Amino acid sequence: MTRAVKYFWRFFFGCFGLFVLLIIIIQLGWLGAMPDLQDIENPTASLASQVFADDGTPIGKYYIEDRVMTDYRDISPYAIQALVATEDKRFYNHSGIDPVSLGRALFFLGREGGASTITMQTAKNLFTENWSTKNFLLRSIQKLKESIIAIKLESNFTKEEILTLYLNTVAFGDNVYGIRNASKTFFQKEPDRINVEEAAVLIGMVNGPGIYNPRTNPKRAMDRRNLVLNRMVTKQYLPAADAAVLKKKPIQLNYKKLDENNGLGPYFRMILGEEMKKWCREHKKNNGDNYDLYRDGLKIYTTINPSMQIYAEEAVARHMNYLQKLLNSQDNIKTGTVWKGYDHVLEAAMKQSERWKNFTKEGWEEEDIKKSFFEPVNMRVFAWNTARGKDTLMTPYDSIKYHRQMLQTGFIVMNPMDGQIKAWVGGIDYKTFKYDHANINTKRQVGSTMKPLLYSLAIEEAGFTPNTTVYDNQQSFGSFGLVPATPKTCTGAAMPMALALAKSRNCATAYILKQLDNNGNNGAQRLIDFLRKCDFQSTIPPYPSIGIGAVELSLYEMMQGYSIFPGRGFSAKPMYITRIEDRNGNVLANFVPVRKEVISDVTAYSVIKMMQGVMTNGTGVGIWGYDMPAGLEIAGKTGTTNDNSDAWFMGYTPQLLAGVWVGADDRFVRFKKESKNGEGGRAAMPIWAYFMRKAAADPACGIDTKMTFNRPEDINTDIQIDYTNGNVPIMSGESETGGGVVETGYDAGNTEVIGAESDTSLLGVRPKPSTSAGDQPPAKPADNKTDTKSPANLPPKPPVPAPKKTGGNE
Repeated sequence: MTRAVKYFWRFFFGCFGLFVLLIIIIQLGWLGAMPDLQDIENPTASLASQVFADDGTPIGKYYIEDRVMTDYRDISPYAIQALVATEDKRFYNHSGIDPVSLGRALFFLGREGGASTITMQTAKNLFTENWSTKNFLLRSIQKLKESIIAIKLESNFTKEEILTLYLNTVAFGDNVYGIRNASKTFFQKEPDRINVEEAAVLIGMVNGPGIYNPRTNPKRAMDRRNLVLNRMVTKQYLPAADAAVLKKKPIQLNYKKLDENNGLGPYFRMILGEEMKKWCREHKKNNGDNYDLYRDGLKIYTTINPSMQIYAEEAVARHMNYLQKLLNSQDNIKTGTVWKGYDHVLEAAMKQSERWKNFTKEGWEEEDIKKSFFEPVNMRVFAWNTARGKDTLMTPYDSIKYHRQMLQTGFIVMNPMDGQIKAWVGGIDYKTFKYDHANINTKRQVGSTMKPLLYSLAIEEAGFTPNTTVYDNQQSFGSFGLVPATPKTCTGAAMPMALALAKSRNCATAYILKQLDNNGNNGAQRLIDFLRKCDFQSTIPPYPSIGIGAVELSLYEMMQGYSIFPGRGFSAKPMYITRIEDRNGNVLANFVPVRKEVISDVTAYSVIKMMQGVMTNGTGVGIWGYDMPAGLEIAGKTGTTNDNSDAWFMGYTPQLLAGVWVGADDRFVRFKKESKNGEGGRAAMPIWAYFMRKAAADPACGIDTKMTFNRPEDINTDIQIDYTNGNVPIMSGESETGGGVVETGYDAGNTEVIGAESDTSLLGVRPKPSTSAGDQPPAKPADNKTDTKSPANLPPKPPVPAPKKTGGNE
């Protein structure tokens, strides 16, 4: 053996030994963590948690990577064939590493194609997260890791299982991962329903999700699709004649991606997400780690009815578009004088904006930053059109004004028997206005919607009946002063309690509260104790004016409080989750209704009859101008507060309870006091009416328009109420025909109302509401400790001047 040959073999065996040593070092994890056998046998990937409606319809996801798993049997064979033909034509003949591809890659240094197999790519997707480097040495080590893991995968899984793992973990662009998400996003089809050309489009994307995305690069996507079809022909998966026909077809996308801004119930999904994050912090997996909403693939089943949610969102859009036009036509809005004296509110909003924060980080002087807010810039703003947005030229300062002049709303629909929430709308447009006005932390004065709760207490504990005579006189509450504050709203008339509710008489309501005097608390503390029984959690000051609604509560709380009436005396805690499952379908938690008795069935029915009178003889009579279904029994109560700052309507049928609040985030942005457009019957009740009209006509909503409120057995004959006692007027500030003006010719695409700068945090700024305790003397100031905290991702809210102290002015 010559010396050269000896050197050759020494070099060969030396390199081989170093290679084996390198493999051992990699396997031991000395060059970076390697998955152990348990990880290989139980591979995991970050999975999106899915949200389902009450009928199983998917309505949203929470994710970092938008990925949902599917089974091999649920994947179209076209997708499997296209993948093998395009990415690894010898897939069924190798054990994780393809010697032919490896040799070609080494010989041509990757110029004629890489050496990765489907199995190696699966290993990379599952176990080599965040590997990205152009360093040749590091990339070579990574390839060795992939190869070792690939061999282990081949030893533990069948070819079908490896294909499934790959298609469940590969990226398809637009932050969409997995074949099921891709087929649903790009074609609105389940992965077993896609045809051959759709499969070719999707598989064509895996080699370059951004480059071959048919939404953003249709020409490249079509060329890539045709290449995939050609390779399917070569692999004899597809006849050449069929491929020739398919290559002439354009790509027919049906693109729809579920994200936080799109899809059904975005405000609801935000609230649900916060609740689920709390649940995850309180619950652990078998390995001791907390659940991760964004990675663990939880399945969250909710109470939302898809049809009701759609009708609720449509009702809000229809009415709020119309209402905003009315507000915009008001003089002080058109001229901008509504902002006189409120420069500090606008300045606070400027300083909380992303624009301000970014310029501050860049070292700008404060005066220069302020100047920038008065220079027109191109921006995307909110508009009441189909797209809910418009490109325009506007100063950032003006965009703040426009945003804060937008009327907002909260609307919840609930089954009063079990508390299941069926629809939730927290504002006029989630993409632009993230703050949710229906959640438990958003509190506004409730005005006359407090009266049914007070009246039910009087019936339950003080022996009142709907026909008990009450007196519409101003009442003195000792050191607390007079309620109402001015006697001009009092008629001095005697009337049945039911008529006082129908006409929303403040003075008669103060009289009722006075009769509940208990140990010197003038009935106020007794009312508070009753509200606590109904599970109201807000801070409620013990002042007599709370009886006429001078107290801040949330729509969420009002829903639970009002559930005692259609719920036959039982309070139902609002609920929106029925169960939570893990990624494998194992039930982690079940949720059941929580009900408790607060008043008797007789009391509940008595209040129902009085509230039906509100709709037939009082402030809610205008609802019948909205073509309510024949025979539908409706009970409800309007509410209007603070010179039209807040408009309410709480109404129910035998099957559904729904509540509406309407107002601006800044209370000084409102309809003028003399305008009837800001009253509950006109500003809030139409949303309820539009929703109920559509829901009652849809069998999917299950509303029986012939169902009646059940009369308790203890009531032998139905309650008869005389509403003809004199000419008792409706309380000042409320029109008996309040809701009778039907908005005609509605078309969201024809009317544009410019809102606010939609790509900055200006849209998240919401002023902190001030708590008004009503007509108290200076010695007893209102309690301002109500929780008005905004979501954690929003900046702190600037204070605004306290609103004028009034009760409900209906």
